[in-house]
Amino acid sequence: MNDTVEKTTTGAILYDSDIFNQISDAAFSPSAWSSALPVMGSLRSAGRGNAIILSEGSQEFVLRHYVRGGFVGQFVHDAYVWTGERQTRSFAEWYLLGKLRERGLPVPRPAAARYTRNGLFYRADLITERIPGICSLADRILNKAGDRLFWMGVGSGICSFHDAGVDHVDLNAYNVQIDLGDRVHLLDFDKGRIRAPGVWRQKNMARLHRSLQKIKGLDDRVHFNRQDWEYLLDGYFSASRSR
Repeated sequence: MNDTVEKTTTGAILYDSDIFNQISDAAFSPSAWSSALPVMGSLRSAGRGNAIILSEGSQEFVLRHYVRGGFVGQFVHDAYVWTGERQTRSFAEWYLLGKLRERGLPVPRPAAARYTRNGLFYRADLITERIPGICSLADRILNKAGDRLFWMGVGSGICSFHDAGVDHVDLNAYNVQIDLGDRVHLLDFDKGRIRAPGVWRQKNMARLHRSLQKIKGLDDRVHFNRQDWEYLLDGYFSASRSR
């Protein structure tokens, strides 16, 4: 990646000059693109954020606007306290994605990150290249049952991130994405980080388990049961022992 920072009147844009020759705030406006479609999916798989698929010719990207969740999100939609440029949600995720790609992990390629500042607060956006042919794990198991090898592959894929020290704090059935070859990709690394081994791994897995149980509760057609989870854990621990 060729990291380039372009200052704007209200903040800054960090972009890969191998992807964009030049950039402005207009790139973060869906109306500036030939096509802009909201990310759609079953079982609320678009998540709480505003994710939009952008197209220009043969190029496809995903634009995500950072919004708050949880209790705070009930009162503050998308504003964050300013603590420095590199600590903004968008810039931090950009640099983390770059590190993960350098390590060969299957994550989206960051294309552009922006923040706009207003006094003590800022708002943020991130554009990544769209990975062709992927769908959320939630959609995958709604439309098609996974066999033992599929679930072991999911566990092994997650283990590859954990072995690299990647703490995905929102590991769920929507951010785990499956490509046409059933390979695992992870999306949305907001607040993610690289850490020494610790209890965070178990917390990641527990969060994923709760997410899978929740979507099963949303729709009985979802193909997930206790045996599937055991297969996933078998794949996870088998991969861990082999490394």
